[in-house]
Amino acid sequence: MPSSPVSGIDRRLFLTSVLGTAAGVAGLSGCAGSAAAGSEGASTAPLAATVPAGTSLKIASYQNTQQLQFKLAKLGDPPFEVGGWLNIGAGPDVINAFRSGSLDVANNAGIPPIQAHYQGFDAKIVAINITRKPNYLFATKPGSDIRTVADFKGRRLAFSQGQAQGVVLLRALKKAGVKYDDVELVPLTSNQFLTALQSGQVDIAPLANSQAPAYLKQYEGKGARTVVTDVVDLLSLLWAPVSVLNDKAKAAAVAAYIPYWAKGQVWAYEHPDVWNREFYVKTQNLSLAQAEAITELANKPLFPPNWREAIEWEQETADLLAEGGFVKKFDVGELFDHRFEGIAAKAVPAEYRR
Repeated sequence: MPSSPVSGIDRRLFLTSVLGTAAGVAGLSGCAGSAAAGSEGASTAPLAATVPAGTSLKIASYQNTQQLQFKLAKLGDPPFEVGGWLNIGAGPDVINAFRSGSLDVANNAGIPPIQAHYQGFDAKIVAINITRKPNYLFATKPGSDIRTVADFKGRRLAFSQGQAQGVVLLRALKKAGVKYDDVELVPLTSNQFLTALQSGQVDIAPLANSQAPAYLKQYEGKGARTVVTDVVDLLSLLWAPVSVLNDKAKAAAVAAYIPYWAKGQVWAYEHPDVWNREFYVKTQNLSLAQAEAITELANKPLFPPNWREAIEWEQETADLLAEGGFVKKFDVGELFDHRFEGIAAKAVPAEYRR
Protein backbone atom coordinates (compact mmCIF):
# COMPACT_ATOMS: atom_id res chain seq x y z
CA MET A 1 0.00 0.00 0.00
CA PRO A 2 1.13 3.61 -0.51
CA SER A 3 2.93 5.28 2.32
CA SER A 4 0.99 7.87 4.28
CA PRO A 5 1.24 11.50 3.15
CA VAL A 6 0.33 12.52 6.69
CA SER A 7 3.03 12.19 9.31
CA GLY A 8 2.35 9.77 12.12
CA ILE A 9 -0.36 7.73 10.38
CA ASP A 10 0.24 4.26 8.99
CA ARG A 11 -2.38 3.63 6.33
CA ARG A 12 -3.25 0.05 7.29
CA LEU A 13 -3.47 0.93 10.98
CA PHE A 14 -5.52 3.97 10.07
CA LEU A 15 -8.08 1.94 8.19
CA THR A 16 -8.20 -0.66 10.93
CA SER A 17 -8.94 1.97 13.54
CA VAL A 18 -11.69 3.49 11.43
CA LEU A 19 -13.43 0.21 10.74
CA GLY A 20 -12.96 -1.09 14.24
CA THR A 21 -14.29 -4.63 13.71
CA ALA A 22 -12.88 -7.94 12.62
CA ALA A 23 -15.11 -7.96 9.56
CA GLY A 24 -13.76 -4.62 8.40
CA VAL A 25 -10.17 -5.61 9.02
CA ALA A 26 -10.61 -8.86 7.14
CA GLY A 27 -11.74 -6.88 4.12
CA LEU A 28 -8.39 -5.15 3.89
CA SER A 29 -6.59 -8.31 2.90
CA GLY A 30 -7.67 -7.86 -0.70
CA CYS A 31 -6.39 -4.26 -0.64
CA ALA A 32 -7.29 -1.51 -3.05
CA GLY A 33 -9.18 -2.02 -6.24
CA SER A 34 -9.35 -5.78 -6.13
CA ALA A 35 -12.54 -7.65 -6.93
CA ALA A 36 -14.40 -9.12 -3.99
CA ALA A 37 -13.34 -12.63 -3.15
CA GLY A 38 -15.76 -15.13 -4.61
CA SER A 39 -17.62 -12.47 -6.60
CA GLU A 40 -19.66 -13.79 -9.50
CA GLY A 41 -19.87 -10.41 -11.15
CA ALA A 42 -22.73 -7.93 -11.26
CA SER A 43 -25.93 -8.99 -12.95
CA THR A 44 -27.09 -7.22 -16.09
CA ALA A 45 -30.40 -9.07 -16.25
CA PRO A 46 -33.45 -6.83 -16.72
CA LEU A 47 -35.25 -5.99 -13.51
CA ALA A 48 -38.43 -7.95 -12.84
CA ALA A 49 -41.62 -5.93 -13.26
CA THR A 50 -43.10 -7.25 -10.01
CA VAL A 51 -41.67 -8.35 -6.68
CA PRO A 52 -42.16 -12.08 -6.04
CA ALA A 53 -44.26 -12.89 -3.00
CA GLY A 54 -42.26 -13.51 0.15
CA THR A 55 -39.33 -11.31 -0.88
CA SER A 56 -37.71 -9.54 2.05
CA LEU A 57 -35.24 -6.68 2.42
CA LYS A 58 -33.30 -5.54 5.46
CA ILE A 59 -33.07 -1.76 5.20
CA ALA A 60 -30.90 0.83 6.94
CA SER A 61 -32.92 3.58 8.60
CA TYR A 62 -30.65 5.76 10.70
CA GLN A 63 -32.54 7.22 13.66
CA ASN A 64 -35.66 5.56 12.20
CA THR A 65 -35.89 8.30 9.58
CA GLN A 66 -37.26 6.14 6.78
CA GLN A 67 -40.16 4.59 8.68
CA LEU A 68 -41.20 7.98 10.06
CA GLN A 69 -41.14 9.62 6.63
CA PHE A 70 -43.18 6.80 5.10
CA LYS A 71 -45.69 6.94 7.95
CA LEU A 72 -46.13 10.71 7.90
CA ALA A 73 -46.30 10.81 4.10
CA LYS A 74 -48.87 7.97 4.18
CA LEU A 75 -47.02 6.05 1.50
CA GLY A 76 -48.40 2.69 2.60
CA ASP A 77 -46.53 -0.58 2.78
CA PRO A 78 -43.93 -1.45 0.12
CA PRO A 79 -44.63 -4.51 -2.10
CA PHE A 80 -42.17 -6.66 -0.18
CA GLU A 81 -41.53 -7.70 3.40
CA VAL A 82 -39.19 -5.57 5.49
CA GLY A 83 -37.00 -8.07 7.28
CA GLY A 84 -35.76 -5.35 9.61
CA TRP A 85 -35.10 -1.63 9.86
CA LEU A 86 -31.53 -1.19 11.07
CA ASN A 87 -30.63 1.98 12.95
CA ILE A 88 -27.32 2.29 11.16
CA GLY A 89 -25.86 5.15 9.18
CA ALA A 90 -22.07 5.45 9.30
CA GLY A 91 -20.37 4.13 6.17
CA PRO A 92 -17.94 1.76 7.94
CA ASP A 93 -20.82 0.28 9.95
CA VAL A 94 -22.91 -0.16 6.81
CA ILE A 95 -20.07 -1.95 5.03
CA ASN A 96 -19.64 -4.34 7.95
CA ALA A 97 -23.39 -4.99 8.02
CA PHE A 98 -23.32 -5.70 4.28
CA ARG A 99 -20.46 -8.14 4.81
CA SER A 100 -22.30 -10.00 7.54
CA GLY A 101 -25.46 -10.31 5.46
CA SER A 102 -27.50 -8.41 8.04
CA LEU A 103 -28.27 -5.50 5.69
CA ASP A 104 -29.49 -5.38 2.08
CA VAL A 105 -29.75 -1.70 1.17
CA ALA A 106 -28.53 1.54 2.78
CA ASN A 107 -28.52 5.31 2.36
CA ASN A 108 -25.07 6.94 2.45
CA ALA A 109 -22.95 9.62 0.86
CA GLY A 110 -20.58 9.03 -2.04
CA ILE A 111 -17.50 7.92 -0.12
CA PRO A 112 -18.62 4.59 1.46
CA PRO A 113 -18.97 2.83 -1.93
CA ILE A 114 -15.42 3.94 -2.75
CA GLN A 115 -14.22 2.62 0.59
CA ALA A 116 -16.01 -0.69 0.07
CA HIS A 117 -14.35 -1.08 -3.33
CA TYR A 118 -10.97 -0.37 -1.75
CA GLN A 119 -11.61 -3.18 0.71
CA GLY A 120 -12.50 -5.57 -2.10
CA PHE A 121 -16.23 -5.70 -1.33
CA ASP A 122 -18.61 -5.62 -4.29
CA ALA A 123 -21.53 -3.22 -3.96
CA LYS A 124 -23.40 -0.96 -6.39
CA ILE A 125 -25.14 2.40 -6.30
CA VAL A 126 -28.81 2.17 -7.27
CA ALA A 127 -30.24 5.66 -6.64
CA ILE A 128 -28.93 9.23 -6.44
CA ASN A 129 -30.05 12.40 -4.70
CA ILE A 130 -28.01 15.50 -5.58
CA THR A 131 -27.27 17.95 -2.75
CA ARG A 132 -26.40 21.51 -3.71
CA LYS A 133 -25.88 23.13 -0.31
CA PRO A 134 -23.38 22.12 2.38
CA ASN A 135 -24.61 19.49 4.82
CA TYR A 136 -21.56 19.88 7.07
CA LEU A 137 -19.65 22.62 8.83
CA PHE A 138 -16.50 22.57 10.93
CA ALA A 139 -16.75 22.90 14.69
CA THR A 140 -13.86 23.88 16.94
CA LYS A 141 -13.06 22.61 20.40
CA PRO A 142 -13.89 24.95 23.30
CA GLY A 143 -11.43 27.81 23.73
CA SER A 144 -10.22 27.69 20.15
CA ASP A 145 -8.80 30.63 18.19
CA ILE A 146 -9.55 29.00 14.79
CA ARG A 147 -11.56 31.22 12.46
CA THR A 148 -10.93 29.90 8.92
CA VAL A 149 -9.83 26.73 7.16
CA ALA A 150 -6.41 28.33 6.69
CA ASP A 151 -6.12 28.25 10.48
CA PHE A 152 -6.31 24.44 10.37
CA LYS A 153 -2.54 24.34 9.73
CA GLY A 154 -0.73 22.66 12.57
CA ARG A 155 -3.96 21.46 14.15
CA ARG A 156 -5.49 18.07 14.91
CA LEU A 157 -8.44 17.31 12.64
CA ALA A 158 -11.01 14.56 13.15
CA PHE A 159 -10.97 12.47 9.98
CA SER A 160 -13.08 9.51 8.91
CA GLN A 161 -11.85 8.10 5.64
CA GLY A 162 -14.97 6.00 5.08
CA GLN A 163 -17.57 8.72 5.58
CA ALA A 164 -18.81 11.89 3.91
CA GLN A 165 -17.22 14.00 6.64
CA GLY A 166 -13.81 12.79 5.52
CA VAL A 167 -14.09 13.88 1.92
CA VAL A 168 -15.65 17.22 2.94
CA LEU A 169 -12.56 17.85 5.07
CA LEU A 170 -10.18 16.88 2.26
CA ARG A 171 -12.01 19.09 -0.23
CA ALA A 172 -11.96 22.01 2.19
CA LEU A 173 -8.21 21.62 2.79
CA LYS A 174 -7.50 21.43 -0.93
CA LYS A 175 -9.60 24.51 -1.68
CA ALA A 176 -7.80 26.48 1.05
CA GLY A 177 -4.39 25.33 -0.15
CA VAL A 178 -3.64 23.46 3.07
CA LYS A 179 -1.47 20.40 2.48
CA TYR A 180 -1.92 17.10 4.28
CA ASP A 181 1.55 17.48 5.80
CA ASP A 182 0.41 20.76 7.37
CA VAL A 183 -2.18 19.06 9.59
CA GLU A 184 -2.57 16.01 11.79
CA LEU A 185 -5.47 13.80 10.71
CA VAL A 186 -6.82 11.93 13.72
CA PRO A 187 -8.58 8.70 12.66
CA LEU A 188 -12.07 8.57 14.16
CA THR A 189 -15.58 7.71 13.07
CA SER A 190 -18.23 10.42 13.05
CA ASN A 191 -19.95 9.12 16.18
CA GLN A 192 -16.71 9.89 18.05
CA PHE A 193 -16.36 13.47 16.79
CA LEU A 194 -18.38 15.23 19.50
CA THR A 195 -16.58 13.48 22.33
CA ALA A 196 -13.23 14.23 20.69
CA LEU A 197 -14.11 17.93 20.45
CA GLN A 198 -15.41 18.14 23.99
CA SER A 199 -12.30 16.50 25.41
CA GLY A 200 -9.87 18.49 23.27
CA GLN A 201 -8.59 15.36 21.54
CA VAL A 202 -9.02 17.25 18.26
CA ASP A 203 -9.10 20.94 17.39
CA ILE A 204 -11.60 20.61 14.56
CA ALA A 205 -14.29 18.14 13.51
CA PRO A 206 -16.79 18.26 10.67
CA LEU A 207 -20.33 18.12 12.04
CA ALA A 208 -23.63 17.69 10.26
CA ASN A 209 -25.82 20.78 10.21
CA SER A 210 -28.22 18.91 12.48
CA GLN A 211 -25.52 18.39 15.14
CA ALA A 212 -24.14 21.91 15.32
CA PRO A 213 -26.98 23.70 17.18
CA ALA A 214 -26.85 21.36 20.17
CA TYR A 215 -23.05 21.49 20.30
CA LEU A 216 -22.95 25.28 20.19
CA LYS A 217 -25.70 25.55 22.79
CA GLN A 218 -23.50 23.64 25.20
CA TYR A 219 -20.03 24.95 24.32
CA GLU A 220 -20.29 28.30 22.52
CA GLY A 221 -20.11 30.05 25.88
CA LYS A 222 -16.80 28.22 26.45
CA GLY A 223 -15.24 29.44 23.23
CA ALA A 224 -16.36 26.83 20.71
CA ARG A 225 -17.43 28.10 17.32
CA THR A 226 -18.11 26.93 13.78
CA VAL A 227 -16.29 27.51 10.51
CA VAL A 228 -18.70 27.53 7.59
CA THR A 229 -17.52 26.78 4.05
CA ASP A 230 -19.21 26.32 0.69
CA VAL A 231 -17.84 22.78 0.30
CA VAL A 232 -20.61 20.32 -0.50
CA ASP A 233 -20.82 16.56 -0.52
CA LEU A 234 -22.82 16.24 -3.71
CA LEU A 235 -24.19 12.74 -3.39
CA SER A 236 -26.76 11.11 -1.15
CA LEU A 237 -27.35 7.63 -2.49
CA LEU A 238 -28.83 4.20 -2.06
CA TRP A 239 -26.53 1.24 -2.52
CA ALA A 240 -26.59 -2.50 -2.06
CA PRO A 241 -24.24 -5.49 -2.17
CA VAL A 242 -23.83 -7.18 -5.55
CA SER A 243 -24.97 -10.42 -3.92
CA VAL A 244 -28.32 -8.74 -3.20
CA LEU A 245 -28.61 -7.22 -6.68
CA ASN A 246 -27.79 -10.55 -8.33
CA ASP A 247 -30.86 -12.04 -6.62
CA LYS A 248 -33.70 -11.29 -9.06
CA ALA A 249 -36.34 -11.10 -6.34
CA LYS A 250 -34.30 -8.83 -4.10
CA ALA A 251 -33.27 -6.63 -7.03
CA ALA A 252 -36.95 -6.15 -7.87
CA ALA A 253 -37.61 -5.24 -4.24
CA VAL A 254 -34.77 -2.70 -4.27
CA ALA A 255 -36.27 -1.15 -7.41
CA ALA A 256 -39.64 -1.01 -5.66
CA TYR A 257 -38.09 0.61 -2.58
CA ILE A 258 -36.42 3.47 -4.46
CA PRO A 259 -39.67 5.43 -5.09
CA TYR A 260 -40.51 5.21 -1.38
CA TRP A 261 -37.08 6.57 -0.53
CA ALA A 262 -37.43 9.45 -2.99
CA LYS A 263 -41.03 10.34 -2.09
CA GLY A 264 -40.26 10.28 1.63
CA GLN A 265 -37.55 12.91 1.18
CA VAL A 266 -39.78 15.08 -0.98
CA TRP A 267 -42.54 14.91 1.62
CA ALA A 268 -40.18 15.93 4.46
CA TYR A 269 -38.90 18.85 2.39
CA GLU A 270 -42.42 20.03 1.58
CA HIS A 271 -43.67 19.70 5.17
CA PRO A 272 -40.89 21.21 7.32
CA ASP A 273 -43.21 22.22 10.17
CA VAL A 274 -44.49 18.68 10.65
CA TRP A 275 -41.02 17.18 10.19
CA ASN A 276 -39.54 19.58 12.72
CA ARG A 277 -42.07 18.56 15.36
CA GLU A 278 -42.26 14.84 14.65
CA PHE A 279 -38.58 14.14 14.02
CA TYR A 280 -36.27 16.77 15.45
CA VAL A 281 -38.32 17.77 18.50
CA LYS A 282 -39.96 14.44 19.41
CA THR A 283 -37.17 12.01 18.52
CA GLN A 284 -33.96 14.11 18.61
CA ASN A 285 -34.84 16.22 21.65
CA LEU A 286 -34.04 19.49 19.91
CA SER A 287 -35.94 22.70 20.51
CA LEU A 288 -38.29 23.91 17.81
CA ALA A 289 -35.95 26.83 17.13
CA GLN A 290 -33.02 24.45 16.65
CA ALA A 291 -35.11 22.29 14.35
CA GLU A 292 -36.14 25.28 12.28
CA ALA A 293 -32.51 26.35 11.94
CA ILE A 294 -31.65 22.91 10.57
CA THR A 295 -34.49 22.71 8.06
CA GLU A 296 -33.69 26.23 6.90
CA LEU A 297 -30.41 24.77 5.61
CA ALA A 298 -32.02 21.66 4.13
CA ASN A 299 -31.26 20.69 0.57
CA LYS A 300 -34.10 20.43 -1.90
CA PRO A 301 -34.15 16.79 -3.04
CA LEU A 302 -32.99 16.42 -6.64
CA PHE A 303 -33.10 13.02 -8.34
CA PRO A 304 -31.26 13.04 -11.69
CA PRO A 305 -32.76 11.09 -14.62
CA ASN A 306 -29.20 10.25 -15.63
CA TRP A 307 -26.14 9.82 -13.45
CA ARG A 308 -23.51 11.62 -15.53
CA GLU A 309 -22.83 14.38 -13.00
CA ALA A 310 -22.90 11.92 -10.11
CA ILE A 311 -20.30 9.70 -11.78
CA GLU A 312 -18.05 12.68 -12.49
CA TRP A 313 -18.29 13.80 -8.86
CA GLU A 314 -17.65 10.30 -7.56
CA GLN A 315 -14.56 10.07 -9.79
CA GLU A 316 -13.26 13.38 -8.45
CA THR A 317 -13.76 12.10 -4.91
CA ALA A 318 -11.96 8.82 -5.59
CA ASP A 319 -9.11 10.69 -7.28
CA LEU A 320 -8.81 13.04 -4.29
CA LEU A 321 -8.51 10.07 -1.94
CA ALA A 322 -5.99 8.45 -4.27
CA GLU A 323 -3.89 11.63 -4.32
CA GLY A 324 -3.62 11.38 -0.54
CA GLY A 325 -2.68 7.71 -0.65
CA PHE A 326 -5.91 6.65 1.04
CA VAL A 327 -7.08 4.41 -1.84
CA LYS A 328 -5.72 3.31 -5.20
CA LYS A 329 -6.94 5.05 -8.32
CA PHE A 330 -9.75 3.27 -10.20
CA ASP A 331 -12.67 3.93 -12.55
CA VAL A 332 -15.75 4.59 -10.39
CA GLY A 333 -18.10 3.77 -13.26
CA GLU A 334 -18.12 0.20 -12.04
CA LEU A 335 -19.79 1.33 -8.81
CA PHE A 336 -23.08 2.20 -10.54
CA ASP A 337 -25.82 -0.28 -11.50
CA HIS A 338 -27.48 1.48 -14.43
CA ARG A 339 -30.48 -0.85 -14.40
CA PHE A 340 -31.85 1.41 -11.66
CA GLU A 341 -30.98 4.72 -13.31
CA GLY A 342 -33.95 7.08 -13.50
CA ILE A 343 -36.27 5.12 -11.18
CA ALA A 344 -36.11 7.77 -8.44
CA ALA A 345 -36.63 10.61 -10.92
CA LYS A 346 -39.76 9.00 -12.34
CA ALA A 347 -41.25 8.71 -8.85
CA VAL A 348 -41.24 12.44 -8.03
CA PRO A 349 -42.72 15.63 -9.53
CA ALA A 350 -40.75 17.34 -12.28
CA GLU A 351 -39.38 20.07 -9.99
CA TYR A 352 -37.45 17.40 -8.07
CA ARG A 353 -35.77 15.94 -11.13
CA ARG A 354 -32.35 17.17 -12.08
